[in-house]
Amino acid sequence: MEQLTQARPVAGEISQAAAPETIRLQPTRGFSRVLALRELWRYREVGLQLAVRDITVRYRQTALGVVWAVLQPIAFMVVFTLIFGHLAGISSEGLPFALFTLAALVPWTYFANAVVLGSDSLVANSAMVSKIYFPRIFIPTGVIAAGLLDLAISLVIFFIIVFAWGEVPAVTVFALPLLVLITVVTALGVCSGLSAINVRYRDVRYVVPFAIQIWLFVTPVAYSSTAVAEPWRTLSAINPMTGVVEGFRWAALGADNDCGILIAISAISAVVIAVAGLAYFDRVERNFADVI
Repeated sequence: MEQLTQARPVAGEISQAAAPETIRLQPTRGFSRVLALRELWRYREVGLQLAVRDITVRYRQTALGVVWAVLQPIAFMVVFTLIFGHLAGISSEGLPFALFTLAALVPWTYFANAVVLGSDSLVANSAMVSKIYFPRIFIPTGVIAAGLLDLAISLVIFFIIVFAWGEVPAVTVFALPLLVLITVVTALGVCSGLSAINVRYRDVRYVVPFAIQIWLFVTPVAYSSTAVAEPWRTLSAINPMTGVVEGFRWAALGADNDCGILIAISAISAVVIAVAGLAYFDRVERNFADVI
């Protein structure tokens, strides 16, 4: 009895331990929802699972699997080489035209697929959006992160082809992570903005594939930006993918295209697009469950 009496907590300790946690709900402002690092970290496992799910779903019940990640840029390389290289005779800055186009198609294919899939990602996951809470930005971000696997595979095959062609990348190859980062930031901005718009206006799913085709020819994928006269060449870098594709040629193949200014402008443009896309996403996110 004495031991029980000593082990029994006092009444003040009981009330203090049983006191419920007070949670205050209040409206968010600015980037407090999209870029709330504490909340994003709290739901990090959800974001990881969404990315893993996107990878597995993408290649589920496919005969070729991850080969599709390589087949698309190589197919475009063959077509562009025949049409633009042999028939149209477009200059490739002294590089083999096949490598010239493939260096641009590797980042472009990743970006195009990320935008097409990411812009429709919220609607495709409408059941999750309407039933449970988690940072909705994880949905388009998961698509972008899953595509990095395709990009990594494409880069490996690209460098195998480069070495087989007899080319040896210079030290500039270490600039590739920066160019990949610019591509990811651009895709994040475009996907977050378009996916949010698509929740209310489903026309986006029809507009995006058409817009990507136009964006392809505005970007110097099948031709060099040096074919564009100044100041239009510099202004073209407002399109972030201009600096990326020219940077890939410079970094991987040593192309002498003087693309430092283009990369800098494209990097700034990518940040602006990302901020604008995330700002709009944050503004309308609270209405997703009601509208979708």
